[in-house]
Formats: sequence, structure tokens, C-alpha cells
Amino acid sequence: MRGQPAATGASVLILGGGAIGSAVAAQLAALRPDLRLQVLERDPSYELASSSRSAASIRQQFSTPLNIALSLHGLAVLRELGPEAALVERGYLYLADSEAGARGLAELHTLQTQAGAEIELLAPAALRERWPWLTTDDLRLGAWGRRGEGWFDSWGLLQHYRRQALARGVRYLADEALALERDAQGALIGVRCHSGTRLQADLYVLACGAWSGTLAASAGLQVPVAAKRRSVYACRTPEAAGGCPLVIDPSGLWFRPEGEGQFICGGPPLDPADPSDLPLDPEPDLFEERLWPALAARVPGFEQLRQQRAWAGYYEMNSFDHNGLLGPLEDQGCANLLLACGFSGHGLQHAPGVGRGLAEWIAHGEYRSLDLSPLSPRRLALGLPYLERNVI
Repeated sequence: MRGQPAATGASVLILGGGAIGSAVAAQLAALRPDLRLQVLERDPSYELASSSRSAASIRQQFSTPLNIALSLHGLAVLRELGPEAALVERGYLYLADSEAGARGLAELHTLQTQAGAEIELLAPAALRERWPWLTTDDLRLGAWGRRGEGWFDSWGLLQHYRRQALARGVRYLADEALALERDAQGALIGVRCHSGTRLQADLYVLACGAWSGTLAASAGLQVPVAAKRRSVYACRTPEAAGGCPLVIDPSGLWFRPEGEGQFICGGPPLDPADPSDLPLDPEPDLFEERLWPALAARVPGFEQLRQQRAWAGYYEMNSFDHNGLLGPLEDQGCANLLLACGFSGHGLQHAPGVGRGLAEWIAHGEYRSLDLSPLSPRRLALGLPYLERNVI
């Protein structure tokens, strides 16, 4: 799949200056210094941005080869950043307590290892031997990333790309996009902002995360991305849980260490319908009703843990197939709008590869480092989902 490279001296407006928007800006500025690049970001402090509120983890245990490749690319970048990224490679540990769950882990293990991921399947006895603090009586199987999985400093990654972009002449604008404007043929011709300013460019990149679907709808465009609240709880406990990876429990609970004697955890919301655009406050009853009982059942020493603080962030959930939307929205007559949204909880870890890929598309008219064409928005019109099953 090919497109036309941006014309010499063309202007590009990136809507959203989080990790993905800044990664696009920094890498596009390096490939095409002739382009006039601007990034529109409504919150320069990033206080409420998903990039800074994320639990900031990276894994290779996905169900699509492309997402594994994007994780491997992101991993290489995080390793290169060193202390700035503060990468901790203790792995993800997925646990299964049923035959069906164990079969699912084994099937994904085959795909993942073929794609270059270093994942080890562990029987209950091996799980007990490696992590003696873990309750394994009800388990059938575990899948653990030996290398290349863990967590990192989201702020460090975001600021790395933002600094690069600014050093390469990218201009950041502090304002909020309220509506997109199109001409009679459907092309995007402007962005109306909260300040009253109307911004124009030759190419536009929609990287507003959870707000991308709403902004697209302002111009009659259908982008199936909505804000799904996810709550994170920080706890202190005397249980050391030595060598603890990021654990994904069969109940949906996840937890990992966060400093000496501290852990963070989360899980699916109590409401199975999971409404969109909820207030950005932690879900009030989730910890007491679901997470604490699951924590104490999986790690008996966690019975004494105490919650210290909590926060919430948004997943930019793509309801079509839980995968990113990347590239021109040409099937809706808006080819000069490029999507970079809908990553459904794995956008931060994939920001380096996504930013590089979209920069290549704009600069050269094609993907060169990784073939990201399976993420094209064309699949929406064709009704062909590229489904990611491993969404937490």
C-alpha cells in the first residue's frame, strides 16, 4: 500500500502532542526538515493526558504479529534511552485457571515465539518454584516473558520525543481543537480551536487519543474510538513478593511492583457495559469489591496491603477490533487526514514504531521500517477487522 509523499515545504498539523503525536513530529522532522510541522496540544502540562496517566508497561504477549513487532521496536528504543526510560524487564505473567485458558495461552505462545517473542510456558509447579509467594493451587498454566517485557517511565518517553521535536524546529501550540472543517469534496480544510483561532495545513494527523472519535465526528467522519476509563490503585504492603513481574490474573486483576514495598494494580470496571466518557476519577468501589479480594487470593501476603492513592486514565478504545487506526481516511473522502489513534491501551508502548511508520508514510509515501498497512483505516470500510485479542 503506497501513498504520495508530502510535497516539498508542505505544512503538517498534528492534533495531539502526547507520546504518539510527539513521536510522529520528532521522527517526521528528522526525515523531512523541509516540512512545516505544528503540534496542537490542549494541555502542555500533560496532567490529564493518557501518556502520563498510563501504567506504562510493554509486552510482547499479543495475538497479532504486527503488535509484537511494534513492541520489539519500542523495546529497542526504551533500551537505548537507558535511565531516561527507567525500563524494568521483569516480564508479564499471564495466568490461566481453566483448560480453555491454558489452551489459549499455548496457542498464543506458538504465534508469539514465531514472531520473535521470548515467552516461556510454566506449569503450576514451576510457577511455585519461581514465585513462592504466588497461590497456584487453582492454576493450569502461566505464560511469562523472560525478556523484553516489563514497565518504564512514560514521562521519560514522552519528553524524549517532545524535546527531539522542538530541537528539530517543530512548533507546539497550546490550544484545544473543537471541530474539524471540510470542503465540498470532503477534504479537511481547517481546525477550529477553543481560542477562536482557525488553523490550516496541507496534511492533518489525528492523534488525540481517547478524544479522536469525538473530534472526527465534528466533521461527519466515523472513527470508532471512544474514551474508556481505567482506574489504577497504589498500595503499600509488608509482602515483598520478590522478583514480581506484571501479573495478569484470570479474574482480570493485574498488579506489579512500584518501588520498595509498593504495588500498583487495576482491572476491568465493575460495569460490564463499560460506558464511554466517564469522569476521569478512579472507580470508587472497584478496589474494595473486586481487586483487594483477588489480590489476597492470589498472594496471601497481600491481605495486609493498604491503598494509598488512586488515579484514572482513558483507553482510546477502538470498538471495531481493539487495534490501532493508522493512515489516511480516504474511504470517507478525507485523504489528507491521517489517523494515529485507537490503540486500545497499547499506544504508549507502540508510540516509537507508530511514530516512525507514519513519519515514513508522510515523508516517502510508504512504510519502510515496519509494514503497518494492516492498521489502515480501510479495514473499517471493508468490514475486515484486524482483531487484537489480548487487550487488558
